[in-house]
Amino acid sequence: MELKDKGRVTIPSKIRKALALEKGDHLYIEIGEGTIKLKPKKTVSAKELKGIAQIKKVDLEDIENALAGKWH
Repeated sequence: MELKDKGRVTIPSKIRKALALEKGDHLYIEIGEGTIKLKPKKTVSAKELKGIAQIKKVDLEDIENALAGKWH
């Protein structure tokens, strides 16, 4: 890969296809000791979640904590 103008890189099509990445998808960036790791950030629609949990009422704070990985 080559670093382009404004710090842009192109993920090769074989990798995009293998990970089912599409234009507009978001990626997490992790920086380690001399490394950069990109991870797909998958989102799920409310329609896909409907009926999974049998909870009738959920606080907004609980949702935000779950999305941040702080679910207890």
